[in-house]
This record gives sequence, structure tokens and C-alpha cells, in this order.
Amino acid sequence: MQYRLLGNSDIKVSQICLGTMTFGEQNTEADARSQLDLALHNGINFIDTAELYPAPASAKTYALSEQFIGRWLTQQDRSKIVLATKVVGPAPKKWIGYIRNGPQLSPAHIETALNDSLKRLNTDYIDLYQIHWPARHTNYFGKLGYEVGRDKHDYPIEETLQTLSKLIDAGKIRNIGVSNETPWGLHQYLTLATTRGLPVVASVQNPYCLLNRTFEIGLAEFAHRSNIGLLAYSPLAGGSLSGKYLNDQQPEGARLTLHRNYFYRYTTPQATNAIDQYTDIAHRYGITPVNMAMAFVHRQPFVTSTIVGATTLHQLQENIDSIHTELDDDVIKAIQAVHAQQPNPCP
Repeated sequence: MQYRLLGNSDIKVSQICLGTMTFGEQNTEADARSQLDLALHNGINFIDTAELYPAPASAKTYALSEQFIGRWLTQQDRSKIVLATKVVGPAPKKWIGYIRNGPQLSPAHIETALNDSLKRLNTDYIDLYQIHWPARHTNYFGKLGYEVGRDKHDYPIEETLQTLSKLIDAGKIRNIGVSNETPWGLHQYLTLATTRGLPVVASVQNPYCLLNRTFEIGLAEFAHRSNIGLLAYSPLAGGSLSGKYLNDQQPEGARLTLHRNYFYRYTTPQATNAIDQYTDIAHRYGITPVNMAMAFVHRQPFVTSTIVGATTLHQLQENIDSIHTELDDDVIKAIQAVHAQQPNPCP
């Protein structure tokens, strides 16, 4: 396992980060413990979760992911684990109103969310605390077209940074990060950090995979020039890049089989066409589709860590083993040809 500095921080994180979005939904607590143990055994020191998890979000399973990790964490050496979690952004009550009667990114909501996460995780500090999505109305979760004048929950970024700064001073947070952010949003965070003497974000957690390379447009330059690490999520596009859903297959217990409507963007005709072409490239060059898709993400210089999630231990091990796969020039050329014909079918 290789380790890289997390942005401008002094924390080294593993090239693979264990994502825990399935803990409490597809995975039982026993499953979660097995995955966490396997991750540590393979040199992974970086674990990512969120107060929202598992997903799809529901009142019945709310915060189970953090609870599972917290109970496991009591039996580990906390100092050897880099723990990341997130506070949810503003959302309508009809979706997740069970979270603080409709979550906001106000100072009170952020502080309450952090304290609750600390209790569930059985720790007194978070290594990386992230804003799950922006307070403003903008482009994230598959949205491409920017709509002017739709802001309804616009808590200023400066106020958010001031709140996080106080929590860092209190020793509850070591570093901060953003997620599902845009170039404008990241620019605001960096500018305010410089002009107001506020904390600098260490990372941005955004989707990045063969089916969604929108990070390369604008944000990749920010990450490179400002030393902010990309924590790439959905590197397999919900598992669809494995090819297991092609030809209308619906494997029992698989994520898109269980939650097809929730992850609908990975099942559109344009997605299926691109997946078919990418899996063909992998087979042509004697690589598994999983290894090719993961290796493509790993090789990007702006990626600090790739967040992997799995239902089974076999899947998790294959994801981890992908760090040993290198893609030669012919494979990259073939990938780029498909991307040129059908760029970003699953933003």
C-alpha cells in the first residue's frame, strides 16, 4: 500500500480509502467489522463515513454506519486510523427531515452534527471533517446545468469556515474538507482562508470515474496547483463498471439491483453503451473491468485516495488489489477514444 499526504496537512493516508456507505443497509455490523479488519490487514489506514450513511438514506438506518465503525474502533489503536466523516448540507424535510428537523449548515447545526458523530464514533476527534454538499443551490449529484436565482439555504461559506475553525481550536477536528463542490465554491474556500486567516481545506471529495470525468474540467487544476487532494468516490460508478449489470443482469443483493432508482444515472442507455465499450477494452487487453476502471483513477496525479465500497469481502479485496495494475499506453489510448465519443455519460 502506498501513502500520500492529505493536501497541505501532515497526515498520510492510504492510496485506498474504505468507504462505508453500505454499512447498515447492504452490510450487517458483522459484515462491516470484517471489511474494516480486511482493510487494515491490507494497509488501509483511511476510513470515510458520514452522518447520513448508509445510503439510500432513511430514518430507520440513519447513522448506523458511524455506529458500526464506532463500536469497532473501541478495539483498535485510534492513533493509527485516519477517520473522516461529513455533516449533511441543507435538505428538504420531506427527504431527511428526521435529521435535526431539516438540516442546515448553520453554526448550531454543524456543531450539533459533529458532537453527535463523535459520540457515535467513540472518539474525541475527527481527522477530516467534511461538508457533504454545499449550502447554496449549485451543480452536484448529477446536475449539470446551473440555474440562476435558486438559492434557498445560502449560509455563507465564511460563516461555515469560522464555525469549523472554532471546532479545530477546540481539538475536535484536525482538518477540514469539502464534498460535491464546484470550482467557484473551492475558490471561495481558498480565498477566505487566505484573506481571513481561516483553515485551508485539505481535500475535496467528488465523484470521479471513467463515466464521470467532470472533475478534470476546472477542479483538477485547483487540486494540483493548490495542493488539495481529490478523494475520488464512486470509482466503479456504483459497481456498474464491473460490467455485471450489462445485458439487463440484476445480480442478487447488488447495489443497483436493490436501489436501481437511487443510482439511476448508472443505468441509462448512454451509460450502458459506454460501460459496454470500456469492458470490451479491458477484456481485449487481458485486464478485469474492475482493475482497469480502478487503475485509471489511481494513476491520476490529482487523486490522493480512491474511496472504495463493497458488499462482499471478495469485492473489497479485488478493489484493493487494483493498486498493482498499471495501464499501458495502448489501453489509455483506447479509453480516451471512448471518452472522446461519449464524454461523461454519468455526471
